[in-house]
Formats: sequence, structure tokens, C-alpha cells
Amino acid sequence: MDPHVRDCVRSYTEDWAIVNRKYHKLGTGFNPNTLDKQKERQKGLPKQVFESDEAPDGNSYQDEQRRSMSIDDTPRGSWACSIFDLKNSQPDALLPNLLDRTPNEEIDHHNEDQRKSGRHKELFALHPAPDEEEPIERLSVPEVPKEHFGQRLLVKCLSLKFEIEIEPIFASLALYDVKEKKKISENFYFDLNSEQMKGMLRPHVPPAAISTLARSAIFSITYPSQDVFLVIKLEKVLQQGDIGECAEPYMIFKESDAAKNKEKLEKLKGQAEQFCQRLGKYRMPFAWTAIHLMNIVSSAGSLERDSTEVERKGSWSERRNSSIVGRRSLERTTSGDEACNLSSFRPATLTVTNFFKQEGDRLSDEDLYKFLADMRRPSSVLRRLRPITAQLKIDISPAPENPHYCLTPELLQVKLYPDSRVRPTREILEFPARDVYVPNTTYRNLLYVYPQSLNFANRQGSARNITVKVQFMYGEDPSNAMPVIFGKSSCPEFSKEAYTAVVYHNRSPDFHEEIKIKLPATLTDHHHLLFTFYHVSCQQKQNTPLETPVGYTWIPMLQNGRLKTGQFCLPVSLEKPPQAYSVLSPEVPLPGMKWVDNHKGVFNVEVVAVSSLHTQDPYLDKFFALVHALDEHMFPVRIGDMRIMENNLENELKSSISALNSSQLEPVVRFLHLLLDKLILLVVRPPVIAGQIVNLGQASFEAMASIINRLHKNLDGNQDQHGRNSLLASYIYYVFRLPNTYPNSPSPGSSSVFHFISSLVKEGRNHLLAGGLDRSNSWVNTGGPKAAPWGSNPSPSAESTQVVSSVELFHEELALQWVVCSGSVREAALQQAWFFFELMVKSMVHHLYFADKLEATRKNRFPERFMDDVSALVSTIAGDIVSRFQKDTEMVERLNTSLAFFLNDLLSIMDRGFVFGLIKTCYKQVSAKVYSLTNPSNLASLKLDFLRIICSHEHYVTLNLPCSLLTPPASPSPSVSSATSQSSGFSTNVQDQKIANMFELSVPFRQQHYLAGLVLTELAVILDPDAEGLFGLHKKVINMVHNLLSSHDSDPRYADPQVKARVAMLYLPLIGVIMETVPQLYDFTESHNQRGRPSCVAVDDYESEGGSMISQTVAMAIAGTSVPQLTSLCQPSSRSLLICLLWVLKNADESVLQKWFTDLSVLQLNRLLDLLYLCVSCFEYKGKKVFERMNSLTFKKSKDMRAKLEEAILGSIGARQEMVRRSRGQLGNQENLRWRKDMTHWRQNTEKLDKSRAEIEHEALIDGNLATEANLIILDTLEIVVQTVSVTESKESILGGVLKVLLHSMACNQSALYLQHCFATQRALVSKFPELLFEEETEQCADLCLRLLRHCSSSIGPIRSHASASLYLLMRQNFEIGNNFARVKMQVTMSLSSLVGTSQNFNEEFLRRSLKTILTYAEEDLELRETTFPDQVQDLVFNLHMILSDTVKMKEHQEDPEMLIDLMYRIAKGYQNSPDLRLTWLQNMAGKHSERSNHAESAQCLVHSAALVAEYLSMLEDRKYLPVGCVTFQNISSNVLEESAVSDDVVSPDEEGICSGKYFTEAGLVGLLEQAAASFSMAGMYEAVNEVYKVLIPIHEANRDAKKLSTIHGKLQEAFSKIVHQDGKRMFGTYFRVGFYGTKFGDLDEQEFVYKEPAITKLAEISHRLEGFYGERFGEDVLEVIKDSNPVDKCKLDPNKAYIQITYVEPYFDTYEMKDRITYFDKNYNLRRFMYCTPFTLDGRAHGDLHEQFKRKTILTTSHAFPYIKTRINVIHKEEIILTPIEVAIEDMQKKTQELAFATHQDPADPKMLQMVLQGSVGTTVNQGPLEVAQVFLSEIPNDPKLFRHHNKLRLCFKDFTKRCEDALRKNKSLIGPDQKEYQRELERNYHRLKEALQPLINRKIPQLYKAVSSLYFLSLRDSFSRMSLRKMEI
Repeated sequence: MDPHVRDCVRSYTEDWAIVNRKYHKLGTGFNPNTLDKQKERQKGLPKQVFESDEAPDGNSYQDEQRRSMSIDDTPRGSWACSIFDLKNSQPDALLPNLLDRTPNEEIDHHNEDQRKSGRHKELFALHPAPDEEEPIERLSVPEVPKEHFGQRLLVKCLSLKFEIEIEPIFASLALYDVKEKKKISENFYFDLNSEQMKGMLRPHVPPAAISTLARSAIFSITYPSQDVFLVIKLEKVLQQGDIGECAEPYMIFKESDAAKNKEKLEKLKGQAEQFCQRLGKYRMPFAWTAIHLMNIVSSAGSLERDSTEVERKGSWSERRNSSIVGRRSLERTTSGDEACNLSSFRPATLTVTNFFKQEGDRLSDEDLYKFLADMRRPSSVLRRLRPITAQLKIDISPAPENPHYCLTPELLQVKLYPDSRVRPTREILEFPARDVYVPNTTYRNLLYVYPQSLNFANRQGSARNITVKVQFMYGEDPSNAMPVIFGKSSCPEFSKEAYTAVVYHNRSPDFHEEIKIKLPATLTDHHHLLFTFYHVSCQQKQNTPLETPVGYTWIPMLQNGRLKTGQFCLPVSLEKPPQAYSVLSPEVPLPGMKWVDNHKGVFNVEVVAVSSLHTQDPYLDKFFALVHALDEHMFPVRIGDMRIMENNLENELKSSISALNSSQLEPVVRFLHLLLDKLILLVVRPPVIAGQIVNLGQASFEAMASIINRLHKNLDGNQDQHGRNSLLASYIYYVFRLPNTYPNSPSPGSSSVFHFISSLVKEGRNHLLAGGLDRSNSWVNTGGPKAAPWGSNPSPSAESTQVVSSVELFHEELALQWVVCSGSVREAALQQAWFFFELMVKSMVHHLYFADKLEATRKNRFPERFMDDVSALVSTIAGDIVSRFQKDTEMVERLNTSLAFFLNDLLSIMDRGFVFGLIKTCYKQVSAKVYSLTNPSNLASLKLDFLRIICSHEHYVTLNLPCSLLTPPASPSPSVSSATSQSSGFSTNVQDQKIANMFELSVPFRQQHYLAGLVLTELAVILDPDAEGLFGLHKKVINMVHNLLSSHDSDPRYADPQVKARVAMLYLPLIGVIMETVPQLYDFTESHNQRGRPSCVAVDDYESEGGSMISQTVAMAIAGTSVPQLTSLCQPSSRSLLICLLWVLKNADESVLQKWFTDLSVLQLNRLLDLLYLCVSCFEYKGKKVFERMNSLTFKKSKDMRAKLEEAILGSIGARQEMVRRSRGQLGNQENLRWRKDMTHWRQNTEKLDKSRAEIEHEALIDGNLATEANLIILDTLEIVVQTVSVTESKESILGGVLKVLLHSMACNQSALYLQHCFATQRALVSKFPELLFEEETEQCADLCLRLLRHCSSSIGPIRSHASASLYLLMRQNFEIGNNFARVKMQVTMSLSSLVGTSQNFNEEFLRRSLKTILTYAEEDLELRETTFPDQVQDLVFNLHMILSDTVKMKEHQEDPEMLIDLMYRIAKGYQNSPDLRLTWLQNMAGKHSERSNHAESAQCLVHSAALVAEYLSMLEDRKYLPVGCVTFQNISSNVLEESAVSDDVVSPDEEGICSGKYFTEAGLVGLLEQAAASFSMAGMYEAVNEVYKVLIPIHEANRDAKKLSTIHGKLQEAFSKIVHQDGKRMFGTYFRVGFYGTKFGDLDEQEFVYKEPAITKLAEISHRLEGFYGERFGEDVLEVIKDSNPVDKCKLDPNKAYIQITYVEPYFDTYEMKDRITYFDKNYNLRRFMYCTPFTLDGRAHGDLHEQFKRKTILTTSHAFPYIKTRINVIHKEEIILTPIEVAIEDMQKKTQELAFATHQDPADPKMLQMVLQGSVGTTVNQGPLEVAQVFLSEIPNDPKLFRHHNKLRLCFKDFTKRCEDALRKNKSLIGPDQKEYQRELERNYHRLKEALQPLINRKIPQLYKAVSSLYFLSLRDSFSRMSLRKMEI
């Protein structure tokens, strides 16, 4: 066998050598937390119960719309009924042994066992992976090299039927691409004739092989496009007459007329039989048709298209990227051909009915392309032709993955099958339209011959019906034809000859035949194609033979050793060629031969080879030939026309190697495996030429580098994320192996596939725990037989020994060449460094395996020289990375990852210490550069990638030596750790150096745990707030750590808890690092409220105050950063960091943690607690509702989209739109079916977005488990902290912090499981440190009570049980300390008040059960039975129950703000004697007011609170500067006095548990006042702000607090300047009188209130609001609004209705009051009296003439002054004043005069306003103008002396009025422009007229008034006047 053939075959058949690392799949690169993996790990999670999920939506009280019940007069309902309720309710289950006296240790143990049982092992299984792109360390396993297929179509030919059946018809199918003008598949021949028809040919056809009976074929299309046609050609047996004549019967006869034309048909049949017998072996063209493939595929797919669109694209692009396509073609495929997807369309059955008859002169492919192009046009020429009607049925469908009974194009079985009688399916070879770049992997050697045309026009003699016989000859004798021509249909598989179809009477015919030949593996110079031309006589004539040879020509197969293919135009000889013709070409003029047409080329033929043996590229051919010449030692070598002698061989070889660059890319790729193998062989086995060893290492290295770069550049669509070309990657992974090191040795059989397996730890964990690591034995071999696997050569000859001596090891030579190369070669190698690295690694592994060195110690595996080369290489490449990272970013990124992967691989095969040395070298170079850069983030990012890849090694943990514990340093110097430590301020004692080293990034730590040290150092450096320019890398570095931990977590090798603890030890410093970053972490508590505030699940729950343990600024100061310029971490990064922290805390050894906690300072422990506090918020359960809401939000978006789409489609087409709207209306929310269809493309998204119910459930399940597990870890850690405190007894100050975290976790949304453990811990904590709660952390005590009560009202039984147990024990412990539990009593009462006062979702039923439980405990508590304790408990419980009942009422009025505030007010009043509770309720009210923006009322509540506090403070401590009680606050509000503590039953503030809240302190008072000032300021009442500060300033002065004072004065300045600026623009409130009438109102019946509404509220607005509210409550038909403001007569009202009367009222002041109420503020503050006017006449009408118009003024007095702590106040007093007509006139005139005066003196002047008022006074001729008033009342002196005084007063009013008019006119004159002169004159004329008319009336005095009258009479008169006239009082 030819050596080249042998090599090719070996390359295609040899076993691959694949390196597998046993645990490789456990490295982080293979451990993605993929969804499926996560799902797997999440199986069997218990469902956690959360109250937030259990609670019903909305309020459980709105079930029955209760009527507002009347509220009893007492603030509480009757005791009896409430206690009765309580006694009858059921308690929850009691906790066993709760009351036993158990030692604390035992309790702790019990709690711990409970906590630790049934915990989820893997924390990360509950946490989704951080979302990052493909992780850098993941290397995909390359695709297996395999034969290339495009998209595959299965075509089944079912039947072919014509109108008449008279003869057999033969068919063929092939694909054509019109655009590329190329036939893109070989022919598929099929035969659908009936047995009867086949019988007509019997004599000519030998028995058919089964493979030629195939009726289904699989076509492959690499580049599907709109231009692909399936062309079907039909032939029939040759007969006399041209094609048209022969086709005529098929066109004219119809099947339906068969009976009519019976005779004609019989005749035709007879003729056909004759032709078949005589001419049966010849064919003639008959008809053809074409199917536009994409039409079929797309229309077949359309029904289902939409649903599969998405997957479809996916599958095509994946396939496409696999390894086909070069750059050129890639762009082409993606452009317009997305729709051309053949992998998933619906199978279609086609029936083709029309065929076109073939035109004898238009048979060439060129003509066919024209026809096809024409077919696509609508006005096709072909349509006009008369068709041949027939029925061809075919099925087209996507090909199945593995079709049964399938044959390859060479007729081999694809998968072996025994039954050879089954009709097979044939794979049809594709001729891709454009280049396809895939290496050969199978043996294929086919030749296609296409005779195209012949020109015998100039040949003498008769040659008309011409056929060409084609033969493949191996010699010149006629018998030398080889049976290698594939048969068509219904014939033998192979034959020795093939004939072309005949075109009748045509001397220069075209042919359309395809002759397929199986080439022999070895060709010689004598192989050739022989063409013989015959004339066939169609008519039977006497003595004329059937066929007459009329010409010969031939093509030799080899030319200069290369296969001869291509387009030929051959001369044809008239006589048989002479001897030895086959080695020459027919173009050579042989002597004495006759040629057609003077030896011109008359026969066109094309020869195409599809071969995986023949490269068909001169450069490759030359290279392979030279290499084989070396192998064979055959000299001289003939290549082409050259003869190469041995002495010239070396140069030729080198030049052929460098000439490889010039070869075509396609053949290079096809023969890639062989080419690389040969180049590597030349390196490994330098050839001996002329007795000299020639080193070709450099030349091969250069050639490889250039080939690889060429592939990389041209096939760039073909790379993975690391820029590795997939063809090359799979070459290294599968194909490459060290060449056998003996020349000429037979190639190894398939003895075994070699597997190399690395196993560091033989017996998994026992080995690891034992602590000893056998560093050498880390490769265990499980390969096949190793006896000389490469085929040994038992007796090496002299020559071969000489050769063996020069064998190089490939990796050593490669390293050497790489180190020494320079210039462009080095650049090329750097560009594709990954290739050489991977090659080197595989070579090293092979070498170890074959040299039996896997057992050797690692130090001795490789020679020193090689290790030096590797070091040099790594070092220079690191240098390249550092020096070029800014210029060649992309290249350096690739280089960096390649280097990292290389080092990662080396860790598995070389000495670890050596590799760590290499890592250190790289690291040093990069780090040095990072420090010197101003903006290092790019380089630092590369460093992270590098580190992450190295750490992805599967033995990362073992490489870190987790078993060697750090030993304390010999010298007792604490500085070792602190000097080198990355983290600050850990206190360390000398003897505990060891512990500290484990928790710090100390030198010993970093030496011992090298890689972990690097990872944590990176983390610390990047998170360091001072790090310049690195904050872009936060996410990256955190993901690295997260990724490592998550992979350890799921690694089966570390599943054992002890092992996991060892692994966690590698990460202990992480805790310190994260503690350093506290200030930068995302503040998860924000969502609740400010940082470090405990908060509650329900937003509306009571917020208890409490500053953070370490305020942010302090924390920053500790961290040594300047305050707030922090770059804080984003939420996902912080979350990742915290989950890592929890993982370490969960898995680390508790005793180690405890030791370390003991060493920490209080400050640092507090930081740790801060961190845990943050964790609680971070992993809080979101709740199913949130998941649903997030889901519905995305859904809603798509809904909106859809609405828009509808709009767009419908436009505004009126009726049609209306119709759609209507139809949607009827359907409610259902989807209108029509949309289903129209919107398919839209619906897709929503389906994607809308998660299924199950998915939401699953998400909630995971989130619930994560929250529970995270909180349990936090609880475990808190327990360790508490133990630490118990041990040291010096850290008690941090218990407050522990408690704080506990309370915070109780406040968050927690599962029942966690809460039970949490309460157990809390009980243990209280029993260990009772004084903690009751003496130090009193705030926390209040918080705890609140939390416990909150959970006592939980809807979940077990939570209630535990909460009530905790609450009971709390009381009990408080009692035991001092025989009463006043503190807890008060705190609980206050907590309940605040809880019920504010919480919406609060269920008293559950709380009642808990209260009952507490009572039950008290009854069963034997120990304290004799004390007062049970009674006290009972009192407390009853009291709580009372409050509960009160608040139920509040619930009912939740919607009625005024009523609600009244109730709260009432409850607060009920607590008059319990200052703490009154304060609580006042604050609840303040809160409610703020919500409704009633800032003035809110401020009042705060002032009242402050006054209350002041009252009690002044009893407690006598400090001069403090307010003396309420009295001090009188200036702020007159209402405050009600807070004075003067009644008899006031408790003394000294008593335990009274006034112990945080407000009853000086600071509390200051806080309240500051809040009050702020609220006043928001209300715009700046004068009140001043009054508040008057109380505050003395306190701050006494404390010398300059800072506060400066702030206050600043605020005062602001307040006063606002008063100045807003002068005339201030608005406070609007007041209305509202009266309620009707029994329906309960206790509001016949009550009158003054309501304060926001400024500028119109009567209509309040009327609308109240009407709406009460209308909804009683029913709109029941409620009536009384429209007038007249007194209501109760008798006239309908008793079944409810009436409301609303009247606008204005503040009313007596004259003497007006002296003090000067400013707008004065007139709107401290208001108690209001007035409204009602006009009337004596005969009952409201309005009449001037002389009969009376007016009633009603003055109301309220019980408190506005603004008060509520917005409506009862009216307690009412009086009425009636004005006579003349008094009404006086009031009107005074008002007019005032308006004039105001307008005249306004500054700045307002001419418009002035003219308006003037016009109304002077220019008026209207009714009831001034003149008319004067004429009615002043024309004569009244008779009644009582009216004298009024008459006079009105007269003086007019006097004043005329004077003011004059002033106004004068003023106006000075303001107007020239355009208004005329207007001014008009006004003046009017004024004079008025003045004249008034003159006599004004001057008439009443003489009686000016007589001397006795003073007494005078006085009494005056008195009666000052009291005004008729006065009616009502009290």
C-alpha cells in the first residue's frame, strides 16, 4: 500500500488517546450551579411555614360590614363580658418542662441538638449562583471530530403515475443551487415502475442489487437558502423519433378516455415493447420538473412554526457553529437565510402533477439554471408550455437522527444491520455550495465524471444518435475495465461501463449524465478513463449493427503522481488508440492517428474527485511526498517534473515546509490531522539525510504556528470563549498522541483507549484526615495493556538504532523552540499560545504514561533542562502580559487565560512546589505592575482571571494543605502576624498566635495555604475602601470566592462534616475581611428603615426606635476610611459575600470559632454582630406574594404591550373598535380567541415570562429554606458568642448586640421552624443574664415584649405556643428578681397598645388564645402558687384583654379618620393615669395625623406628649432649666393644661416600671420637642416653632450644647424669614360646622362639631367627602345632606334616615380680642369661637328688599382650641345675634369703606384692584348701590328713638365713604397712563354726581342726639347699643 494511503487510513482508524483526570469534573470549572444541578440538590426540601404566606389577603374584618356600634361612655367596655370571653377561649399547647429548673448547660445542649438536627447540608444548594457570564475557568470539552453533515432532509419517493402506462420510466433526483449555479448533491436514482413494466426490459437488465432499489434518500444541505431546488429528471428507453414525438401520446391521451382509445394504446404498447427488446440498454431524455425546496419547508412549517421558532434557531446555529464554516461563508449563512431551517418543519407529502418535456438542444446545466431562475418569476415561460401530466408523490421531512437500514454514498451500511433484504435508505453525498472547513475523519475516494457536450458537426460519415460509453481502466486491454462504476436503479451495484442517454438525430448533443466511480486506493500510471462514442441505429435495418463505434478518447488518472481532475476539452480519435496510449494524454499528437476535426478539442467533460486521500493541492502534495520519501528512503524522489536527489533533500524539505503557507485553506483543514501529525513527527524523530541528523524542530514549529494562526484568522466563527479554535482543540484532545518512537513499526491495533486518571487522594477522605499526603503518587493508571503499545520492534537493525538515538521528546523540543524563537514566529506562537500549551501538556502526560513514570516521584519526572525551559517560558509570557496588556487587550486576555490553564494542568503532573514557584513568578510580575499603575483595574482583572482558573483545579483544597495546622512561631513575637497582616486591629496574645494566624492573612497562613491565601488577599485588597481604581472588580472577586465555596459545598469528597470543617478552615480569614467591609455592604435593612433599626414585617407595624450598635460613621472611622466617600457594593455582590460568610460560619469548627471570638475586642465582636444583623435582613424571606407580584409585573408589561398592539391594529375604526371592546367586555379577563391567533408572536413572550404556579411555589420553597437555614446559622453563631461571654465574663457589653440581632430576626419574616429555635435561644439568654434585660437594656426589654406579643398573635399554632411560653417566662424572671414584674407589665401593656394601635393585619382571636395560654401557665406554676404572682398575671392578662376589645372598635372605624382619631383620643384619655400608655397613644395619634398630612395636629400631639413628660420629670428631678410642667407650654397651646398630673390617683414616677420609657428623660423630652418644632414648621406655623424653641433653648444652654443651639437659631432664623417672605400668602385651615341628626349615627346623633379641613377646602369638597363616606356606610338612599344652615327641627325629620348639615364657619373674635390678634397667624391659632351668618326676612324668605333684609349671626364655642390633637372638636356653646336691616346696611357700608381704604393705601399700588373697587363704589348705578342704601335709610329721621343711634352711625359711615372715594380717585389719577384719561374723567363725573346726591342726606343730623341728656339715660342707652339690639342667647 502506498505510504500516504497507509497514513491516511491510519489517521482515520486509529484509536484516540484521551487524557481524563479522575476528579477533573469536581473542579469549579465543571461545577456550574446549573439549574438542573440545583434542582437535583434541592430535592426533598421540607416546606417552611411562614405566617406571611398563611395570612389571608386583606383584612379579615371586612367579612361583615359591621354598623358602627355606639361607643360606651366609659373608655372601656364592661369588664364582665370581656373576662367571660377570655375564660371561654382555648389555650395553645403548653411546652413540656418549661417550668422545670434545668441547669443552663443542659438547656443549651438540648437547644443545640434540636437546632442541629435535620439541617440542610449544603447552603449553596439554596442560593442561586450569582449571575455572571460563562465562568472564565470553564473549558468545554471539544467536539468529537466527525464527518460533516449539513442539515439533513429525508426524501421518500412513493409513486409515479402517467395518464398512460405503456413503458418503463426511470427517474433521478438531485439538488441545485441557482444562485451559486452549482449542483449541490450527487444524483439519487429511483425506479417506481410496476413489475409488469420492468419485465419489458428483462433481457437487458441483470438481477438488481437491493441497494439500487432504494426509494428514500437523505440529502444534506450545509448552506440552505431560498435558491435551492430539488430537480427531478425522467428518462425512458431510447426509441425512434425525437423527444417531442415520443412525449406526444403522454400529452394527448387522458386516463379517463382509456376505453375510447383502447386500440391506439394497444398499438403504442406494442411499439414500446419492440423498442425495449431491441434498444433496452439505451436511454433517452424525457421530461423534468423542479420543486422549490424552501417553499415546501416554510409552508409545511407554518402551522407549527410559531411554537418552534425559538428552538429552531437554536438548533441550527449550534450545528452551524460546530465546525463547518469559514468566515466567508458564515456571513453568508446568517444573512438572509435565517428562515431556511430544515431541522424542524412539519413533514410534507407533495404531489407533482406537471412535468416539462426535455428540449433536445437544451439539456446542459446552464440551460437548467436558466429554467430554474425563470420558474421563480410569476410570468414563467415554462407556464406557457404544454405540460406532461403525471402524478409523482414524494414525502419530504427532516431526517431522523439515526435512520434504519441506511447506506453511505459508498454503499456501506451506516450502522450494521443483518437483514439485507430490506429496501435501504441511501445517504446522498453533498457537494457544498461553498467551502466547508472540516478535517477528514473517514475514508472516502470517489470520482464523478460529467460528459458535457460533443461536437461531431465536422466529422465525416453518419453519426447521429450518439451515446458515450465510459469505462475506468487499469490497463489497455478491453478486458481491463474495472467494475467500479456505481449502478443507477434496479441494476447491479457496480458495473464496468456506463452509457449516456441518446438525443435523436443530433450530431452535437449535450449530455446530463453523472457517472460515479469508486477510485482504487492505489493508482498507477496506467489507470485511465476511456470514452468510446457509438452511433445507435434506432430503425431495424438489414445488416446494420445496433451500435457502431465512431470515436475514442481518454484521460490518464495520474499526472506526475497527482490525481488529474477538472474541466477537459478532449480531441477525439477516429480509430482505436495505439499501444501504451494510457500514459499519454490525448492532446499529444500520436503519429499515424486520425482525429475528428484535425485534433481539435470536440468533447467537453468534467472530472471531480471527492477524496480523503488526494489533497488536490500541489503544496500539500509536495510536502507529503517528501516526508514519505524520507520514510521509504527511496531516492531520487520524483515530484511533479522535478527529480530530487538525497543531497538536495534537506533544502527541498525545508522549503516545502515553509511553502505550506501558500496552500489553499480548505485542503489544509481537510488534512489538518495528518499535516500536524507529520510536522510533530519531524520534531520528535529528526530525519537522517545522507547520514546526518537534520533538526527540523524550528521549521516545524514555525509552520505549525503559521497554520494555526491562519485557521484562527479565517475561521473566527469557530472559537470558544477563550479563543480556542474548535478544530484545533479537538485535534489536541482526541487525535494528537506521541508518534510511535520506532520507525516503520506497524501502527498499533485498537489495543485500548488510554485513559489517564489523576487521583490525588486515593481513599478520599480517610486519607485526607490522616493528614499525610503522598505528593508523588498522584497519577493512577488504569490504561489497557501496556506491553509496548506502540508495536515494538524486537530486533532493531543498525539503521534504526542509529535513528532511535536521536529521538526527541516532543514537549521538551516544543518548550525549547518556543523559548528560543523570536520575531514574527514568537508573535504567532503567542497569539495561539493555548495550542502549544495544551499540546505540551498532553505530550507530557503521554510521556509519563508510556515511560512508566506515573508512579515516579514528581521531582524526578522531568529533566532539569526542561523545567528550566518551562520556567523561562512562563516568566517571559508573564512579562508579555504585563508589558502589552494596554496595547493588545484581546490577545493578552487570551494569553493570560492560556497561561493559567497551562499552570492548572501542570499542577496535576509536575512537582507542586515547582508549579507554585511558577505561579508566584507570574503573580509577582503582575502585582508589581498593578501597584505602579494609577488605574490598575484592567490588569488586576486579568490577575483575577488567572487566579480563578488556577483555583479551579479539582484538587484545589488538597493543594492548600488543609490538614497542616498553623504552628505558632518559635519566637514569642506578636509582631509577626500584625506586621504582615492584611486586616487591621485583631488583638492577639502570644500563646494564641496560632488561632489568630488561622483567621488573618498572616505570613504563616499564606505560606501554608498558598492558593487560598492568594484568593483572600485579592478579596481583601479589592474590597479595601482605600484601593484606588479597583471598585469595578468587586463583583468579579466576590464571584470568585462564591464560586469556590459553592463548588466545595457540592463536592462529594467533602460531604463529611469533619472534612468540610477542614475546608472551611482555609477560609477563616474571610470573616475578618468581610468584617472590614461592613460600611461598604449594601444596606439590606434600608428597606425596613434606617440602618441598624429593628423593624417589623408589616410595614405599618409599630416602629420601635433604637440606634445601631455602631453608627455608620464610627464604623467607617474604625475601618480607617475617611467618612462617606465609600463605594458601596451592589446588592447581589453583598448578598454573595454574606452567603460566603454564612457558609464559613456554618461549616467551620465551632471550638476554633469560639477561641477566636474570645480573642476579639468588644468593638470587633460588635462588628461581627452588625454583620449578622445585616445577614438577617439580607436573607429575609420575601414571601410568596412577592414572587407572585414580581411575576405579575412582568406579565403586566406584556399585557400593556398587547393593548398597544390592539390599538395599532385596530386604529380608530370606530365601530370595529367598539366591537372588539364589547367582545372583550363580555369575556371579562378571558382572552378573546381571535387574539390567540393574531398575536402568536406576542404570546410567546408572555408564556416565557409568566412562571407557572409550580415554579413560583418552588421559588418560594427554596427562598423559605434559605431564609430558615441562614437564620439558623446566625443563631448558631450568636450561641457561640454567648458562650464566649460566659467563658470570659469581660464581654458582657456585647450581649446587648446579641439581643439586638435576635430581636431583629424576630421582627423579620421568619419560618415557624426558625422562630421556635429563636425563642428557645432567647429564653436561655434571659435565664443566663436576667439583669441584662431588666436593668441594662431596658429599651431591648420593650422591644422584646413587642416582638413576643407580635408573635403571640400569629396565625400559626407552634409560633404562638413558643411566644407565649417566652412571654410567661419573662414575667416570671422579672418577678423573681424583685417580687413584682412592673417593668414587664408596663412594657407589655405599652407594646400591645402600640401593636393594636397601628397594625392592620392583626387578629385578636389568636392573641386571645395566647393570653389564655399565659393564664394556664400561671395556674399550673406550682413553684409560685403561694406568691402574688398568679394574681398579678391575671390582672395583667385581663387588662390586656380590655385594650384588645377597645381596639376592635377602632378596627371598625379604620376608614373614618375623624372617628378613628376620636377613639384613639378616648383610649388615650382612659390612660390619663398611666403616663407611659397615654404617651404611647398620643404618639399613635401623631403618627396617624402625619400620615394624613395634618402636621399641625401631629405637632400638637407631640407638644402634649412633651408636656406630659415635663409634668413627670418635674416630679422626678428638680432642675431649674427644665420646664415646670404643662404650664410652661401654655404659650404653644392653651389645650396643654389637660396634661397636668393633678388628680388623686396619679402614680408616683418613682415607682418601678412607671415612666421608664425612653421618653421620660431629658433627652426624650428634647426629642419630642424637636419633632414638634419640625411638624409645626411643616404646617407653616413658624410662630409656634419659636414658642417650642423657647422651651428648648434653656435646656441646651444649661448643657452648654453650642452645636444644638446653633442649629436651633439657624432654624429660628429660617422660621422668621419665612414669616416675612410669606406675608399675605399664608393659609392654615378652613372650618366647617357639621351636625349629625338621626338615630343611625349612634352616639353622634344630635352632636355638632367644628371640623378643621386643609386650607382652601370648598364646601362642596367636604360635603362630597362626608356624603361619600356615610353614604357608603348607611346606603345612599338613607343619607341626606341638609342644604341650608337654618336650625334643624328634629320632629320634622324622617326617623329612618341619617341627616348631615354642613356650614362654612369663620373664626370669630370680640372687638377687645382684635387688639391682640394682629397677624394672620394670631387670627388663625388658638381658635375657640366660630361664626356663620344666615340672611332672612320676617315673612320667611331668605332675601328681600333693603328695608326688610335681616341677618342672623350664630356664634359657636368649641370645647378646645384649634389646632388640637384632633381635627374635629365638639361644639359646647351656641349664641345667636340678629341684625336689623339698618344694622345690615351699616355693616355693608363699613365693609365697602374698608375695601376702598385698603386699595388706596396698598403698597405696591395695584391700579387694577383700585379701579375695580372704585367702579363698584362710584360708577355704580346698580340696585342696592351706596346711593340706594342712603335713600332708603337716611331720607327721613326714624320714628323709633331706639334707631337714632343707628341712623347717625350710617350717616357717619357715608361721610367717611365719600372721603375715601375722593382719596381713591386722587390715587388713581397718579397711576393711570394717557390712554385712561377719559376713563378717569368719567369716574370723576360719577363721583361728583354721587356726592351731590348724598350731600343733603349726609348733613341731616338728628337734633335729639345733640341735646344735653341726663347722663344716666345716656349711659343706659349706650349700654343697650353696645350690646346691639335684639339678642337671643342659647346655652
